[in-house]
Amino acid sequence: MAEHLSQSELDYPFKLLEYFNGFRISKVSEEEMLKFMGLMNSTWVIDGHDIVTAFDLSSFKTVIDLGGCSGALARELAKEYPSSTVTVLDLPAVVQTAQRHFAQQDDTICFQEGDFFEGEIPPADLYILARIIHDWKEDKNLKLLKKIHTACHPGGGVLIAEALLFENRRGPTMVQMFSLNMLVQTEGKEHPPSHYTRLLTDAGFRDVQVCRTGKSYDAILALK
Repeated sequence: MAEHLSQSELDYPFKLLEYFNGFRISKVSEEEMLKFMGLMNSTWVIDGHDIVTAFDLSSFKTVIDLGGCSGALARELAKEYPSSTVTVLDLPAVVQTAQRHFAQQDDTICFQEGDFFEGEIPPADLYILARIIHDWKEDKNLKLLKKIHTACHPGGGVLIAEALLFENRRGPTMVQMFSLNMLVQTEGKEHPPSHYTRLLTDAGFRDVQVCRTGKSYDAILALK
């Protein structure tokens, strides 16, 4: 799909990232926000099923998708695990836009306004961080993961969805391109699995598992 997009279209999500996930979202017009959220929504409509089925998540009965945007990935999880209660926690402007433009009749998920960096993180069995960690520097990510670990129920965990580099960082080519964009447009970059394993272990998590899905994004699960 990427080869049919212009460079400006490929760059667009990265140019807006500075306004999302804790940045200056108040300066984004609703039109810009809708375009960004539409791109994120399409991503998880295409790749979401592979993320939520990479591991058996049936034991996690309360799930919070932190920075879950339109709710597309959360809906994929709710569809696969109907006995779980799934909530999207995101900034107020994002939640309000999602409810106006992306809500579904008889929706299977809930939305909650909040700031997972500055505010409280509600307790849950499982937290999802999908395309969040790659936005930020390591110290900020470690602080966030420690905060999640504290809020997480015993036996719970965190599911991370990111594009993973090879351990030697020499591929995949598309992930290298993602990483270059992230370096230019945000504080973060893409990483190999060992980086996430170390970060999660330092935050107090254990039993880190990695699944390369064969699609654009891969999955990492760690337990408390």
